[in-house]
Amino acid sequence: MDLLLDINIAVDICSRRAPFFEVADLAVAKCTTTGGRLWLYAGSVQTLEYVLRSELRNTNANEGISATVRQLAQQTRNTLQAFAADKFWLAALAGEGNVFDSTDPEDEQLILALSRFELGTIKLLTRDIALCERYPQWMITPQEYLEAPQRARPINFIDLAGQQDNLRPQLERNLHRVLHHGQYIMGPEVAELEGKLGEYTGAKHCITVASGTEALLIALMALGIKPGDEVITTPFTFVATAEVIVLLGAVPVFVDIEPDTCNIDASKIEAAITPKTRVIMPVSLYGQPADMDEINAIAARHNLPVVEDAAQSFGAEYKGRKSCNLSTIGCTSFFPSKPLGCYGDGGAIFTSNDDLAKAMREIRVHGQEKRYVHTRVGVGGRMDTLQCAVVLAKLERFDWEVEQRLNIGAQYNELFAGKVPVVTQRPDRSSVFAQYTVFVEDREAAQEKLKQAGIPTAVHYPVPLHLQPAYRDACRVHGGVELAERMAKRVMSLPMSADLIGRQVASVVAATVR
Repeated sequence: MDLLLDINIAVDICSRRAPFFEVADLAVAKCTTTGGRLWLYAGSVQTLEYVLRSELRNTNANEGISATVRQLAQQTRNTLQAFAADKFWLAALAGEGNVFDSTDPEDEQLILALSRFELGTIKLLTRDIALCERYPQWMITPQEYLEAPQRARPINFIDLAGQQDNLRPQLERNLHRVLHHGQYIMGPEVAELEGKLGEYTGAKHCITVASGTEALLIALMALGIKPGDEVITTPFTFVATAEVIVLLGAVPVFVDIEPDTCNIDASKIEAAITPKTRVIMPVSLYGQPADMDEINAIAARHNLPVVEDAAQSFGAEYKGRKSCNLSTIGCTSFFPSKPLGCYGDGGAIFTSNDDLAKAMREIRVHGQEKRYVHTRVGVGGRMDTLQCAVVLAKLERFDWEVEQRLNIGAQYNELFAGKVPVVTQRPDRSSVFAQYTVFVEDREAAQEKLKQAGIPTAVHYPVPLHLQPAYRDACRVHGGVELAERMAKRVMSLPMSADLIGRQVASVVAATVR
């Protein structure tokens, strides 16, 4: 459980105020050592500073220390800065109604801020007995917290709520900015995000779009894919990869996968090329890039473009280069569950080809070169400004999240070693672990066992695309795809989020191998 620190608790700790300091400090220590987070309420900062300054003035006087007003103010600021260094900030909200209807407006605002969390996941640590009596579901005293048994933190498959809690100030700042200027379509945040994403990947151009599916569709449209054309890809992926090919009247040509990474087997691509082949579209599955150098070399020999479906791998590296900037075009998704996700649909396309970038920018706005001048067939494929604002907020800690995903993936690998086979990570690239995936023989039984242990699982993906009813007659299979069919029966994905803690990973592994 997380704790929001009331002003009295913060002052107790900062000033070492007797007789309250010791029990407050112990409560805070218990929270951090059991995986909880400590929060401060931004709306109380001025009050906190005022009360602490008064307390420090009294402490200085008792110790015979003489300080000027400026020196006392600086002492207070330094103390608060050090105290807040390892805390999270809960932002104040605008538009909370007439606060003067309350006998204590600040407390009422605090309760409203707390109510944004799921009940039971956070409490206000306070010495205010009257407040505890009014809102017992939200309050706890230091002594009560120390005496309470510590409940295990629930394991989520993807902890979006935890991520949002950590990013709440940045999210609310960005969303309020959009609500203020009112440019919900192609607002300034769109260009800002495109610039930052392009810089992150090293690609010359970034074009934000409405979804990862739209990214793939627009990329193929810009390449001139038409009915009867063939696109070589993998049958072991989300349906969108084949969906966009078929929507354009083209034919998905499936080749088999590698058994250890589940990525497309580059060694099988060249044999599938025919005079009708127009594009090679590998998928960087589970967060790990495919063998892009080998694929690009094959494409170069046959004068073909390569579109990386990097919906799951934004942030991963391949031989020192970023996914999405490894081929002619890179496409990613900002679906909420992705390593970098928004709070709805969103996606982006990357290229260093000026002509393709121009075409894709026009296609996403109904083929417009300028307003009401349609030079090509297009779609309504823009990413809205609010979603761009969300991704901009998430970018602020994305490097940390990638590092955490790498660390958690390494911990999983170490604990599973010699016990359960897992998707292999190649040494010349990284994985951002959009999913952490293992191989099991009796998947239904394994999933049920983990469910009973309170551990969620998922399957990515249970039916290869060439066996899907909508695509059986719309595709061509080159050679055998037995490995794709076999892996589809064995893969099982486990919880993976940047906010997972070590003992949660250990409990997932223990329940899986039991």
